[in-house]
Amino acid sequence: MTGLFLEPLDVLFLRGNKLFGDPGSYGEALIPPWPSAAAGALRSRLLVDAGFDLAAFAGSKNAHPELGTPQKPGSFTVTAFHMARRDREGRLEILVAPPADLVINEPEGCKKEDCNGKPVVRRLQPSRLAAGLASSYTLPLTPVLAEPTRSKPAGGYWLTQAGWAKYLKGETPAADDLVDSSALWSLDHRVGVGLDATTRRAADGRLFAVQAVAPIERHHPIYICKDKDEKKRLVQAGYDVGFWVEVKGATLPTSGMVRLGGDGRAAAIQAVDFTPPHPDYERIVQDRRCRLVLTTPGFFGLPPHDGSESGGEGWLPTGARPEEKREDGAIRFELAGVAGWIVAAAVPRAEVVSGWDLANWQPKPALRAAPAGSVWWLELDRGVTAEALGKLVERGLWTDEQYDNEPRRAEGFNRAALAVWR
Repeated sequence: MTGLFLEPLDVLFLRGNKLFGDPGSYGEALIPPWPSAAAGALRSRLLVDAGFDLAAFAGSKNAHPELGTPQKPGSFTVTAFHMARRDREGRLEILVAPPADLVINEPEGCKKEDCNGKPVVRRLQPSRLAAGLASSYTLPLTPVLAEPTRSKPAGGYWLTQAGWAKYLKGETPAADDLVDSSALWSLDHRVGVGLDATTRRAADGRLFAVQAVAPIERHHPIYICKDKDEKKRLVQAGYDVGFWVEVKGATLPTSGMVRLGGDGRAAAIQAVDFTPPHPDYERIVQDRRCRLVLTTPGFFGLPPHDGSESGGEGWLPTGARPEEKREDGAIRFELAGVAGWIVAAAVPRAEVVSGWDLANWQPKPALRAAPAGSVWWLELDRGVTAEALGKLVERGLWTDEQYDNEPRRAEGFNRAALAVWR
């Protein structure tokens, strides 16, 4: 596999799926962006480098040996996409949004500008509810948070690479394994002017506003706690924030630039020798249970390409068989040689993913997706091997038919990690 660090050279317009541009409208930034943003940037660069006729490719008249066609994807697949930062020595560190089974709280009276009130990270633990407690939740174990004291939920934190490695091992990250989003990027509010499509001049009364994302660079000032400070002090960041993308099935450029996000803002490409943290698959096999964690949004109700109806449910991952249940309500799971039972789930509210189809010059279908960070607890069958677990992570949550035909597979959706369940 090939890994690249994408370093933004300007502010980025990381747009979501909401229309904007009408008078008075406001375009919010989506952080992190969907993996399709990186997939589109790299595929466009590959086509240009190969001298392809873009119009012929868009019409599926000219297939690329690695990209295939817009309708029939080739071997190119985004297998990982994370926010990342690179220090002065060139070392790379990925940053991960906290999964749904982690709850970050701040003590009463704690302020982010203070150093004496660090956030506390706790994990949801699947538990059987006491008799008499009823809900619409159907699985046998309910993720429960046991809190010894009152606290308030805190947002805006990301897991460092060390924190993510702890999470995959089944450990609970500490406060030092968190980084605040203010140390990673800032938002720059921009005003745009709508253009008349015929005259290409500014249209009267068509002002709109958008959020631009300004990633932190090594010379930018950030606030941190040092030694026994009571208040955070201002220092140079010492790192550049960008994105790490891993691709298989294609020979990628190792230098130059790509157009990333809205308005085609430039991002520099740097090939990196980097291996992200992985769980102990042998430990998972020994324990015969694990957590399945989405690292990119997941489409789990997609209709098959043969036109038949989909039997999937949006909150259950690919491989789940809701029609096959144990007596306690656990749902059968079988995919890529991994078999077991889904006994608990922590799935936040669905998000809607769309995008812009450059080939057909129209919006992509808006699809409901399970958000990145969704977690399912699995009890594994005897005979599941470490090799099968690794294959599941490598392929992503796709059936064989979807893997061969679904364009969203190439874009990096339905990617997951396995974590030890303690």
